Amino acid sequence: MVLSEENLIEIRRHLHQIPELALHETETHAYLLKVVKSFNQDFLEIREPQELPTSLFVLVKGTNPQRTIGYRTDIDALPVEEKTGLPYRSQHPGVMHACGHDIHMTVALGVLNYFSEHQPKDNLLFFFQPAEESDYGGKRAYEDGLFTGKWRPDEFYGLHDNPDLPAGAIGCRMGTLFAGTTEVNIDLLGKGGHAAYPQDANDTVIAAAALIMQVQTVISRSIDPIHSGVITLGKIRGGEIRNVIAGHTRIEGTIRGLTQKMIEKIDGRLTDICEGIGRSFNMDVKLELNQGGYWPVENSPELTKFFIDYMKQAAGVNFIETAPAMTGEDFGFLLAKFPGTMFWLGVDDDSQLHSATLTPKESAIKRGVDAITGFMEARMNN
Repeated sequence: MVLSEENLIEIRRHLHQIPELALHETETHAYLLKVVKSFNQDFLEIREPQELPTSLFVLVKGTNPQRTIGYRTDIDALPVEEKTGLPYRSQHPGVMHACGHDIHMTVALGVLNYFSEHQPKDNLLFFFQPAEESDYGGKRAYEDGLFTGKWRPDEFYGLHDNPDLPAGAIGCRMGTLFAGTTEVNIDLLGKGGHAAYPQDANDTVIAAAALIMQVQTVISRSIDPIHSGVITLGKIRGGEIRNVIAGHTRIEGTIRGLTQKMIEKIDGRLTDICEGIGRSFNMDVKLELNQGGYWPVENSPELTKFFIDYMKQAAGVNFIETAPAMTGEDFGFLLAKFPGTMFWLGVDDDSQLHSATLTPKESAIKRGVDAITGFMEARMNN
């Protein structure tokens, strides 16, 4: 079966109607498997790991393999109620492909379909990954030992759609494409009491205020201003009523950084501040940092240079060099384990990613497939 542009759009629209949340992508998995099994199977091998049941691996056996080139696509959706009004809108209430993973999957299927009909020189590994938006499926797959033996890529590639780029354009950059992210939870544990007798209590709201102000100095005074980092403390809750001193206050936030080294430095400074506040206010300050698999997407210098050089000269490809983004992507964890490159595919939309009205231009799909298959063939001949 050879997929036409019309077939690809039909696949994308079906996927768009069946969005599922992280680690629950059973219907999506079944549909992907059905499509893959409709391809020529002469040199395909399909794997459904029990360790990560909604994931799907497809190996394309090369004619004279010198390496295994990996390609990853994410398959989960977001807890967003769709408001596009499209005839093929989500059929699952409260869940939507608001990040465009339906586009990602369709492009991956298009590339896989091409190489099922045109046997590649090298082995190709396609990884249909669950749980990108939460629960870091890439890290789970790695730690479950799924990338071993013939299923281990020598290099890894993947895309993310971008509504700010023209439909079908390819965007990339040397260095970091996406920031890494860390969830921050801080619990301050003091002693509650009557508002009229502060001497008999230990006020966690006052301590939290001091902590928040000190955290504002981390980026401005501990991070090189040429580089970028963000700490946002977006939620605070302390106390129950106006005339009772709060014995517990909780702060929740997020850290973003363009390199793993930077994130670890921010983590360290935040740890120091929490310990200092605890000593200063004579209370317990418990800090929880959860990065999971959301490491910075740091592109391999050598492979990314080859990718950019190819896309700049490839016929029919509109290449755009892009700036780094502070959004997170769990492909960063895999790129810390395997050299590779992540890039953008333009989908030209007024709505942003994670929006209930995101409507990517479907004309991007076939152009993306053509650009990636061309790159892979050039890479195998290099």
